[in-house]
Amino acid sequence: MTNPQNLLASETSPYLLQHADNPVNWRPWNRQALDESLQQDKPILLSIGYSACHWCHVMAHESFEDEETAALMNRLFVNIKVDREERPDLDKIYQQAHQLLTQRPGGWPLTVFLMPEDQVPFFAGTYFPDRPRHGMPDFKTVLQQIAAYYREHKTELQRQNQSLLDAVASLKPKPDQQHDELPIQALDIARRELEQSTDKRYGGFGKAPKFPHPYSIERLLRHWAHTGGRDRAALETACLTLDAMANGGVHDQLGGGFCRYSVDDYWMIPHFEKMLYDNGALLGLYSQAWQATANPLYRRTAELIADWTLREMQAAEGGYYASLDADSETDEGKHEEGAFYRWTDTELKQLLDQDEFSVFALRFGIDRKPNFEGYWYPHVFRSKTEIARQLDCEPGRLETLLQSAIKKAFNARAQRIRPGRDEKILTSWNALMIKGMAIAGRLFDRADYIDSAKQALDFIRTRLWHENRLLACYKDGQARLNAYLDDYAFLIDAGLELLQAEWDSTVFAWMEQLAETLLVQFHDQRQGGFYFTSTDHERLFDRPKPLADDAVPSGNGVAACALARLGHLNGDLRFIDACKDTLYLAQTACRNYASAYNSLLRALEEYHYGVDILVVRGDRQQTRRWQQAATAHYQPRRLVFCIPATAQHLPAQLAEKKALPGEAVTAWLCSGSRCQPPVTDFDEFKELLTSTAQDQQPA
Repeated sequence: MTNPQNLLASETSPYLLQHADNPVNWRPWNRQALDESLQQDKPILLSIGYSACHWCHVMAHESFEDEETAALMNRLFVNIKVDREERPDLDKIYQQAHQLLTQRPGGWPLTVFLMPEDQVPFFAGTYFPDRPRHGMPDFKTVLQQIAAYYREHKTELQRQNQSLLDAVASLKPKPDQQHDELPIQALDIARRELEQSTDKRYGGFGKAPKFPHPYSIERLLRHWAHTGGRDRAALETACLTLDAMANGGVHDQLGGGFCRYSVDDYWMIPHFEKMLYDNGALLGLYSQAWQATANPLYRRTAELIADWTLREMQAAEGGYYASLDADSETDEGKHEEGAFYRWTDTELKQLLDQDEFSVFALRFGIDRKPNFEGYWYPHVFRSKTEIARQLDCEPGRLETLLQSAIKKAFNARAQRIRPGRDEKILTSWNALMIKGMAIAGRLFDRADYIDSAKQALDFIRTRLWHENRLLACYKDGQARLNAYLDDYAFLIDAGLELLQAEWDSTVFAWMEQLAETLLVQFHDQRQGGFYFTSTDHERLFDRPKPLADDAVPSGNGVAACALARLGHLNGDLRFIDACKDTLYLAQTACRNYASAYNSLLRALEEYHYGVDILVVRGDRQQTRRWQQAATAHYQPRRLVFCIPATAQHLPAQLAEKKALPGEAVTAWLCSGSRCQPPVTDFDEFKELLTSTAQDQQPA
C-alpha cells in the first residue's frame, strides 16, 4: 500500500525509487525537509546509499519495509534518503563526520543523525541489524536511545558539534609555509609504500576485502617508465596484481567487466556489483599495461571491459549507465547476491559437450569443491598450458573448445533474470569511461571504442551542459543537480585523451570553456587547490577540498594534471599556475602518506619533469602511421595530437604549426614552451621519438 507521506515517488534516482513504497515517511534532501526538522524540533535521520549496494538492500528489507520500525522513525525523526551517486557532496562530508565520530571508516548504507538547525551530525553508523547481532544493537533500540538522548542532552550535543566542526576545520589542507619546493621525493616514497603494502603472493594492496586500486597500479607503471625500465620491480609489482585480477573472479570471466571488490585474498569471490567508474579506470589501465608489456592477457581483459560496456552499459542516447546490482532474482523468486553469475555442475554438463566441459571445468575450477555458497563461480585455476598437457590436447584445439564453452555459458546465462541496472547517467563517471574508451580505441586501433567515447561526450555536451555550466546527472529525460569538481576535472582529462584518439576543434574549445568555469567556480585563488563544490552551491556545514584518491581519483589531482596539459597546448599560463598552487597546497599531505595521493603525484611528476607534446599535421589517413609509431611504447608523459591539415579554429599555439608546403605530413615535438624544428621524414620522426624517450628519464 502506497504511503502518501513518502515523498520519493517523484524522484528520478533508481535508489530513491526503490524506497518510494516504504512505510517510512522518506523525504529527498531539500529545503522543505530541512525546514520541517527545524519546525518540529526533530533530529534528521539521514540514510545514504546507492542502488547496487547489497547491504543497503538488506537494511531496507529488514528495517525500512517493517511497519513497526517505520512507525518509530516517523514519530521520532524527519527521515531523509540520499543517493550518494547523485550527491557525493553530502556523502563526502558525512562519511568524514562518521570517521571522526566513530574513529573507524564508514561505508554504505551510511546512517547519520543530524541536528535540525545546522545539519551537523551528532551520531553516525552504517548498517544496523533488525535484531542484536555481531555485537551491534538492533535498529529500533538505536532509534529510541538516540531520540531520548537528543531530548535530554541538546545543549551538550551542540557543544559536541562545535568540537566536530573544529576537528573538520583542522583537517583542511593548508599551504606549508616551511617548504618552498615541491615534494618530488614523494614519487619515490609512494613507490616504496606501494611495494611494501603489496600482497606478494596474491597481488593487491593489503588483505581482504581487496579493491582494484587502479591509480596505485598506474603509479607503479609510471615509475617504471620514469626510470627508463631500470626499476623492473615496480613493473613486476604492478603486473602481479594485474594478472591476479584479470584471472580472478572479480573479473567476470564470461561477460567481461570488473566487480567492485573481492571478499577474499585470492580475488576469487567478488562483491558482485559492477560500477562504471571502476571499469572506466581499469579499461584505460589494462590498455596501457598492454602497451607497456605486450601481454595478450591485458589486451583481452581491456577488450572484454569495453565490449561489456558497449553491450550492457551504453544508452541509445549515448551516455553510459551507472552500475549493475550485486543481487538478482533466482528462478524461485529469491533475491540473492551473485545469483546471476553462479553455476551448478549439472547445468554446465547439460549445456556443454564432454570435451568442452573437460576444458571449462579445469580452467575455471568446476572440478574442485564449490567455491560460492554451494555453487561454482568461475575463476581461473589452471593455465592453458597446464590444461593442454593434462588433457594431451593441442593448444589450438584447446582454445577452440574453451571459447566455444565460454560462449555457450555466456548465452545461457543471458537468459537468466538479470541484475538491476541503475540507468542514471553521471557526468563524472561517464568521463572516466570516455577516457578509458579513448585510450583503448587509440592503442588497439578500435574505431568502435572511439565512436562510443565520442557519443558519450556529445551526450554530455548536448544534455548536461547549459549556459556554460555542467549538470551532474541525467535520468528519464531530466538533467539536474549542480555539477561538482570531479565532473569538470574528469571531463577535461577525458576530452584531452579523446583528442589524442581523434582531433576535433570544437571539443578542444569546449575543454577550454570547462577549464574557465572550473577556475571561476571551484579554484581557491588565495590558498590554492579546488573545492569539491562550486561557489554558488548549496551551503553545507563543510566545503571540502579533497586531495586523496578514493574509489575515484582525486578531483584536485586530476584538475591539476589536466589543466597543466591544457595550458601547454593553448599557452594559457593561468592553467599551469593553478596546477602549481594545487601541488604546493598538497605538499604536506604528499610527504606524509604519498601513495594515498597518486593522482596528485601524476600532476607532480608532469609538472616537475615536463611533458612532451607531439603535434602531427596532415591528412588523417597519412598521419595514421605516425600516430602508431608515436604510441608504440608506453611513454605516459608523451601526448600525441594528429590534427588534420584542414582543421580550423585552433588556438594560436597550434594554429601556427601547419604542414610545410609540399609535405604530406609535418610533426613538431614540444616540451613546455620549447619546440624542436619540424620533421617531415618518417624515419627521422622515429629517431626523434627514440631520442626524446631517453631524454624523458631523470638525470
